[in-house]
Amino acid sequence: MTATANANLFSRLFDDLDDTARLAIETLDGRHITYGDLIAFSGRMANVLVARGVKPGDRVAVQVEKSVPNLVLYLATVRAGAVYLPLNTAYTLNELEYFITDAEPSLVICDPSKADGIRAIAAKVKAKVETLGADGKGSLTEAAAAASPEFTTVARANDDLAAILYTSGTTGRSKGAMLTHDNLASNSYSLVDYWRFTDRDVLIHALPIYHTHGLFVASNVTLFARALMIFLPKFDPDLIIKLMSRATVLMGVPTFYTRLLQNPALTKEATKHMRLFISGSAPLLADTHREWSARTGHAVLERYGMTETNMNTSNPYDGDRVPGAVGRALPGVSVRVTEPETGKELPRETIGMIEVKGPNVFKGYWRMPEKTKSEFRDDGFFITGDLGKIDNKGYVHILGRGKDLVISGGFNVYPKEIESEIDAMPGVVEAAVIGVPHADFGEGVTAVVVCNKGADVSEAKVLGALDGRLAKFKMPKRVIFVDELPRNAMGKVQKNILRDAYKDIYAKT
Repeated sequence: MTATANANLFSRLFDDLDDTARLAIETLDGRHITYGDLIAFSGRMANVLVARGVKPGDRVAVQVEKSVPNLVLYLATVRAGAVYLPLNTAYTLNELEYFITDAEPSLVICDPSKADGIRAIAAKVKAKVETLGADGKGSLTEAAAAASPEFTTVARANDDLAAILYTSGTTGRSKGAMLTHDNLASNSYSLVDYWRFTDRDVLIHALPIYHTHGLFVASNVTLFARALMIFLPKFDPDLIIKLMSRATVLMGVPTFYTRLLQNPALTKEATKHMRLFISGSAPLLADTHREWSARTGHAVLERYGMTETNMNTSNPYDGDRVPGAVGRALPGVSVRVTEPETGKELPRETIGMIEVKGPNVFKGYWRMPEKTKSEFRDDGFFITGDLGKIDNKGYVHILGRGKDLVISGGFNVYPKEIESEIDAMPGVVEAAVIGVPHADFGEGVTAVVVCNKGADVSEAKVLGALDGRLAKFKMPKRVIFVDELPRNAMGKVQKNILRDAYKDIYAKT
């Protein structure tokens, strides 16, 4: 880093701002926040953080509802050289105790209703506590209102930490992914270019901001492009369809698109002002992709990323957006498929472990050097834990998590292959295929299926539809019907919960 260049993400976002009066955020209650307002508000808040003892490198843990002050808090934390640690608003005090004692923040910011319980936990690591409510009010914003907007952005190097995001922890305890200023900036620059973002774009921002997708992809990309975001507290299908008449981009999870498709107001006419619909965080069913295209005339652009790496691949802006694929590697990112045990690279169209390398890939897991070492190859590739393949056109296809692989009778069974077949059946909404203990086969292939109400689908019909289309060792031993599949906050199916629920179905009585 030179004497004049500051690699701080905040500096990269705002130092060359040409028009402070340009609109950055619009809220439902009619507030219009300019880029200049963001700089001033973040300066006030950064001064409060410093006054509360936050030093460069300190963690600031945040569990608050989505609001503009919450987004400004992220910018202020980074500006002060500290490390932003967002926490899912659904976490209980019991769960928060792990994150706070593991990360040892110097400051915790929470909803006023949780302040007493969090103070008891924060005291264990000698952290101060401030409050910020869903309405944007609390001790933090009260103090910021009285603080100076002048603040000199703290100098940071490319490799200094900007954020820690804890993985969802479906197996074992959650791990804190350490993300640097360069991880976040490099990925944002790449996406602005790849997705053709400009200062004329208007993003409908309906995602939570405790997660990579809503915080880093949606917010950072919009700000880097000098675009405008309409900041919604939550997903509201009716409102989103209304906003499409003056917006240009929607970023969402698959649930957004399936819910919007249920709304009769979604038409070609309603979406004619939009230029881009992006989906991520969980796989979008190929049927949903096709139905969206038929209804709106737009092809959803699906991409692939994760907490540890931000975005790795994307379907192209121009060119085929292939249903069921997550596109090609982004510029500067390398993606390969390997044998999980040996790391040997596999040829195209062969299923294996997806590995990635690039400036987007995180620095490692917080205070877990051995875990970090085990997740990287000697040549710097990160082992994602996702199974997939790269097709002959260079498109990446995700076929499930490595831990979701079913080994039945000594054969590897990839759940996605079976799920795709079941999903294609009339009356089926979606399926999840898992492996659970089986005395004869090691694991029994088991399908958990959600159907439309009144659909004429039975176990016999599912097995009949699969017969002749799948090898015998891939055939489900049981088909179970449920009203809905368990999902986490970002819409990913929680197969660990299903495996636990049905772990005894093949037990011999």
